[in-house]
Amino acid sequence: MVDRNDRVPMMTGRTRRSTIGPTPAGGNSKQANGSKQSSAGEKTPSHPSHSNGKVKKEKQVHEPVRTPQERSKICERLSCHVLQESLLSSASGYSNYRGILNWCVVMLVLSNARLFLENLLKYGILVDPVQVVSLFLKDPYSWPAPCLATVLTMVLIPAALQGTISETTGTFLYLVNLTTLLCFPSATVLTLTSMTPAGGVFALGVYTILFMKLYSYKDVNMWCREIRHTKARTLTRSHSCPSVAQSNGSAVHSHVSYPGNLTHRDIYYFVFAPTLCYELNFPRSPRIRKSFLLRRLFEMLFFIQLLIGLVQQWIVPTIQNSMKPFQDMDFSRMMERMLKLAVPNHLIWLIFFYWFFHSSMNFVAELMQFGDREFYRDWWNSETVTYFWSNWNIPVHKWCLRHFYKPIMRRGVNKWVAQTAVFLVSAFFHEYLVSVPLKMFRLWAFMGMMSQIPLAWFVGRFLRGNHGNAAVWISLIIGQPVAVLMYVHDYYVIHYMSQS
Repeated sequence: MVDRNDRVPMMTGRTRRSTIGPTPAGGNSKQANGSKQSSAGEKTPSHPSHSNGKVKKEKQVHEPVRTPQERSKICERLSCHVLQESLLSSASGYSNYRGILNWCVVMLVLSNARLFLENLLKYGILVDPVQVVSLFLKDPYSWPAPCLATVLTMVLIPAALQGTISETTGTFLYLVNLTTLLCFPSATVLTLTSMTPAGGVFALGVYTILFMKLYSYKDVNMWCREIRHTKARTLTRSHSCPSVAQSNGSAVHSHVSYPGNLTHRDIYYFVFAPTLCYELNFPRSPRIRKSFLLRRLFEMLFFIQLLIGLVQQWIVPTIQNSMKPFQDMDFSRMMERMLKLAVPNHLIWLIFFYWFFHSSMNFVAELMQFGDREFYRDWWNSETVTYFWSNWNIPVHKWCLRHFYKPIMRRGVNKWVAQTAVFLVSAFFHEYLVSVPLKMFRLWAFMGMMSQIPLAWFVGRFLRGNHGNAAVWISLIIGQPVAVLMYVHDYYVIHYMSQS
């Protein structure tokens, strides 16, 4: 039997009220049942009388312990302000403006839709695909395809014979080829009165591309000969355009070294490849992806029709209405015409960029299994003018860097002088491709390109980040319509005002 003194005395209601402080509800129920004390072997005092010190001490011991979540809820009820910057302040570090970008796109689409609807209501439907096709059928000499093919064959045969002729003869033939590519097209375009300006631009563009390709072909083979003089090379068959074997459904390419690349097949592959820089062993894709090829073909056909339609419907009427303000020298109306032309001109330029540098060049590259598809970089993020010109047209940039800029730098020329020389050559070709087809010598394109030098210095020196990117976009949107209006005005004055 258990001794009476060892028993735990029963807690009266008065004792519970005096000893139980502000403890959690769970604790009260456990103490009332007597289960917690019995299990712990603790004795509850039977006398309700306690000193004030002991009561305060027990109250401090039994204060509730709150979790971090409970404390945060209490803080939220007591305070609602923290130290922080506004989102649009630069000090906030906020950078997610995707919604604002979407808003800008929506506003741009709505604005262009309003302008296009206004154009339709004012002029009606001016799109005429038959008019474009008639340029090919009306006068074959306005698109000199036979002459182009003949000259192409004439200049490529001597180039491919470089390995079988002497150094002096090869140099002479190359000089003749390059001179022919620059002089013969210009003379043809200037003497054929029936040739349209569009046909002249096309012909001169093809000849200029061929000139740059043959110049690269000459340089690379010259470098190979210089290396060959110091180190013997194994003569192998050219595989820049090889007749490849098949292994498990993919092409197998062999390495080629100079002078095994000097074949007609090799040079014709390079002429039609989407690049301006020659090399003996081009990177090749393993196979032709038919679905990719068909998508690019569809884009080419769709966007070329869209470009022609936008020019006929939007550009031509705007330019025709711009002649009178230029004749009257009404500067306010001239500015209004220029800004009205800026939006459709820039939209057409963007569509042309996608059509040429993405759809067309990827189509040709896929068809020829050309592996290097870097035809452009992220020029739309350009924060400087020099970054834009280095990234929007990669084939031309690589050619200028490889065959013009670096050779000048190796001669000890200053970097700034070399960059100015590159812009000077680019300005010459821009003017050459515009003035000769229009049969009038103006310097608007030349001055537009040369003005990029001080603009590049100003943007690089004083503008950075978003401000520099905005300056690049403004120069693209405003600069092109100014040059277009200058040439159209001069062409109109020479060919129409003089006749009247």
